[in-house]
Amino acid sequence: MTFKTYQNVHQIVKETVDNYTDQPAFRWTNQSGDYESVTWGHFYDQVKQVTKSLISLGVQKGEKVDILSYTCYKWVLSDVGTTTAGAITVGIYQSLLPKDCEYIINHSDAVVLFIEDETQLKKILSIRDKLTKVKKVVMFTGDLEGDDWVISFDEFLTLGKDIPDKEVEDRATNITPQDEAAIVYTSGTTGVPKGVVLTHDNLLFTAQSALDCADTKPTDQMFLFLPLAHVFARMIVYGALNQGLSTTFATSMDTIVDEIKKSQPDWFPSVPRIFEKVYSKVVSGAEAAGGLKLKIFNWACAVGNEVSDCKLNKKPIPFFTNIKYGLATKLVFTKLHAALGGNLRWAVSGAAPLNADIAKFFHAAGILVLEGIGMTENTSFTNVNRIDNYRFGWVGQPGPGIEQKIAEDGEVMFRGRNVMKEYYKMPAETAETIDEDGWLHTGDLGEIDDEGFLRISGRKKDLIITAGGKNIAPSPIEGTIATSKYINQVCVIGDRRKFLSALITLDQDNITEYAQENNITFSNFEELIKNEKINALIQQAVDEKNKNFASYETIKKFTIVEEFTIENDLITPTLKVKKNVVQKVYQEAIDAMY
Repeated sequence: MTFKTYQNVHQIVKETVDNYTDQPAFRWTNQSGDYESVTWGHFYDQVKQVTKSLISLGVQKGEKVDILSYTCYKWVLSDVGTTTAGAITVGIYQSLLPKDCEYIINHSDAVVLFIEDETQLKKILSIRDKLTKVKKVVMFTGDLEGDDWVISFDEFLTLGKDIPDKEVEDRATNITPQDEAAIVYTSGTTGVPKGVVLTHDNLLFTAQSALDCADTKPTDQMFLFLPLAHVFARMIVYGALNQGLSTTFATSMDTIVDEIKKSQPDWFPSVPRIFEKVYSKVVSGAEAAGGLKLKIFNWACAVGNEVSDCKLNKKPIPFFTNIKYGLATKLVFTKLHAALGGNLRWAVSGAAPLNADIAKFFHAAGILVLEGIGMTENTSFTNVNRIDNYRFGWVGQPGPGIEQKIAEDGEVMFRGRNVMKEYYKMPAETAETIDEDGWLHTGDLGEIDDEGFLRISGRKKDLIITAGGKNIAPSPIEGTIATSKYINQVCVIGDRRKFLSALITLDQDNITEYAQENNITFSNFEELIKNEKINALIQQAVDEKNKNFASYETIKKFTIVEEFTIENDLITPTLKVKKNVVQKVYQEAIDAMY
């Protein structure tokens, strides 16, 4: 299948604005707790204002404009205004430390910096002397500090009031599909972040390919909480721009649960951690209720699994099973549907592996979670399951226009208009990643079946080779163990060792509740990490999960450690564990297990 080749982001926005001028485009919760929204027509008026103000600041085609903020309307507005000016948007995770922000701002050669609020302003002011190329900092919300180097967003919008519309049109007309639109910095699990250069065509082709695989309607409401600094969220937004879909923005990661319910989305993109947390909460809630409620819950899940199996095998659901499923839905599953807004037709999961058992649980409850895969280097999309053709534990078939194959060593490779242009200022790394025939080497290991479905078995760099010569992919083991309601994160160890061990962090809420119910005294959570009874509980959970694996894949020993966070530099902003850093920090504990 071929898609329309748009000249640039501005063209696709203008087309949507012309078709849906008075239709709702974006909404968000304001300080009063009410929804505030804009139409496509109002959005475009503001895009032109942003573009004009950037022109007034002297921003030239190809220059970099960085955005340091959580996902919000002004993020998208600033991004589209930047690309319309012919400049390049660079997103920065709002959770990054000042030193990491400094690296990206300077490496990307940013000339203008948009920031979210006073928290981000403090970071920027602490490194101001090192940001020699930044002409102006524009603050979305909050009180200003310092001199006129920092201005408010409203003040920024007035800068271009005397710029005529024709200058915006001239800028937009002068942008080609192969011009750069974004630089997205990778998470940096194994070293310094690399700046992935994406063209206008990369973004717009990928959005079309991904949305072609999805079940969307013009009246759909999509809920977005993923960070726009990650290209997965950006690609979803460009898909909404392409189809005129309405987007509701979350206020913060802390308010997601309440806001999903309030926004009543038809679908939403997510990462596995959200589904894992919902699953853990639902299961632990049923177990805590006990008695008849637990029996009803287990019965409903069993019936749901029967229905799920029929759907997976594309077989009709038996009459009496259907009746039982209606009752199970009424007694149990409607609560889960209500918690997700009540209108959810499907959700998509990406950025990390989704445990197949969790996907099956939601499916049994009548909620289809479609797993897909992508990486920054291929504009965050290559494969996804479809609503009428899906499997759990697989990441689906490729999107239209995307080629896939498996190399001789088992590495997954892709080719298409979704593949990045290059790594910014890193020609050697670019040549290592994209070969002469245009194939992108992903670093993933996997298999492709006769129907084109892809299954990922692990990462080449993560592959553990034990002292006994066994090759083990740790991701499936980590994902399975983490389904225990008492366990939060897992890092499997064992390269060149006699057996596998693991560093484990605890689910604070469930462990605290367990301690209270079992009269385990503690004054802080750190005491529970060292408590013998809690260690015995985790041993029991690990033993239970070990039943899913061959003997050489089982976890023989573990050590409970403090949570891996962005603040302690043990996970990336996309919640991936920095294994090399974790192993270095806990080297002594690891050695003690052997």
